Amino acid sequence: MRLPTLPRPRSLAGQLFAMQAVLIAVVVAGYALFTYVSDRRQAEDSAARQATAVARSVADAPSVRAAVRGPDPTARLEPYALRVTRDANVGFVTIMSPSGIRWTHPDRDQIGRRFLGTIEPARHGRTFTETYTGTLGPSVRAVTPVTDGGRVVALVSAGITVETISARVRDQVAALLGVAGGALLLGAVGTYVINARLRRHTHGMNAAELSRMHDYHQAALHAVREGLLMLDGQYRVALINDGGRELLGVGPREEAVGRSVADLGLPAPLTGALLSAEPRVDEVHLTADRVLVVNTSPVSGGERKGTVVTLRDVTELQSLMGELDSERGFTQALRSQAHEAANRLHTVVSLIELDRAGEAVEFATAELELAQALTDQVVAAVGEPVLAALLLGKTAQAHERGVELVVSPDSRLDDGLLPAELPARDLVTILGNLIDNAVDAAQGSARARVTVTAYAADGALVLRVADTGPGVDPARAGLVFQRGFSTKPAGPGGRGLGLALVRQAVTRHEGTLTVTGSGEDGEGGAVFEARLPLRVSLGGGR
Repeated sequence: MRLPTLPRPRSLAGQLFAMQAVLIAVVVAGYALFTYVSDRRQAEDSAARQATAVARSVADAPSVRAAVRGPDPTARLEPYALRVTRDANVGFVTIMSPSGIRWTHPDRDQIGRRFLGTIEPARHGRTFTETYTGTLGPSVRAVTPVTDGGRVVALVSAGITVETISARVRDQVAALLGVAGGALLLGAVGTYVINARLRRHTHGMNAAELSRMHDYHQAALHAVREGLLMLDGQYRVALINDGGRELLGVGPREEAVGRSVADLGLPAPLTGALLSAEPRVDEVHLTADRVLVVNTSPVSGGERKGTVVTLRDVTELQSLMGELDSERGFTQALRSQAHEAANRLHTVVSLIELDRAGEAVEFATAELELAQALTDQVVAAVGEPVLAALLLGKTAQAHERGVELVVSPDSRLDDGLLPAELPARDLVTILGNLIDNAVDAAQGSARARVTVTAYAADGALVLRVADTGPGVDPARAGLVFQRGFSTKPAGPGGRGLGLALVRQAVTRHEGTLTVTGSGEDGEGGAVFEARLPLRVSLGGGR
């Protein structure tokens, strides 16, 4: 047995159309009723004024006074009254004696009978109007006295029947209903056109579906960890989720919405990417403390309507990639050292086979002393284990690339000196990228060398790296820390991120980062120096 299906609720546009049509109909009907009542009242007032004017005109006529004084008033007044009735377009004109006996009437059978209605005010000399049901039916009538020498000698009543008044009102109402019908039709057509457009915008969904979609939209918007930013055609923030506010470091959503992207205080490269009319795909940008992957997609429908921006935080991923690159470098260095160690071992074995054991021992001891001297030099200068391990690994890498990496005698960094607020990962990012940049610059130069100096002084940790490379143009010194700046050809993944990450890490710890042109031993090159504040006393340890 097939269960009956419930009808789908009417779409929001359909509901609005029905509501607006009913509203227009009610307004038009109310206006028509008000106009009908008003017109009827005005018609009755107009009939009363017309009857009063006719009655007074008849009462003021000299022929009426002369006929009243004659022996047979009816004979002279009846034709006159009928003529006035016809010419003045009223229902009746009745001329009567002061006691109310009719001398004229449209129905001759009523002549000589008593007038039906009020006459007392007129007998006392006052004109008045009333609505009364007489021999001709309900009518609006006026009664006025006929005076002769200050004495009331007759009464005149002129009236218009209610049926005549209703006929006049019906004609007006017919015209009104035509106008009201036209207004209703015009309103219905206009409402239909507007709601057809609304139906297109709402895709035919009803109010419940729109409300449910809005709830899902809000839940999804604030549930995703990625940042979502929507800009209007003037590059103002139209929508931003919690992830976007956190990644960009902007204020509450109420303060961000409506503001221009240029007023959000973002780094210039990131602002330029958001303001670009062209789509951006997986661009890496840096904020004060994050590495973001930015994608932008224009929203267009014949004209530019806005931009959708997605933001992904790859700060941790970038750090891990840096560590992975370091591990790869270490692996290559170990592979090269293993190859060199095998050559040295073959040399020792060969010396022993040639019965030159003493020379073999001397050769092997010299190699051990050289390696141990390098380790002792680094550890003695930098007691911090993470930095010491980094320097040993970078020394081997630099050696494989034909660059000598030395630790300056001025270096002095004891273990336990650095506070917990200065994590080892940030130190590796800063010093590792500075050394990599210096090795790249020094490689291929005469007496290629990189000198590292690390010490604590005046409440700050100083990390200085000098190289014998071509140096940095003073005019471009402020650009070297920007994302994308590099003097070397770009690889598949792009270049110019290392120094930008260094600046980001230094800025995050409220330090300073500078570059000067006086390199190693005054032979050109560049000197990069990072100063990080130490928030504990130098003698107090962690």
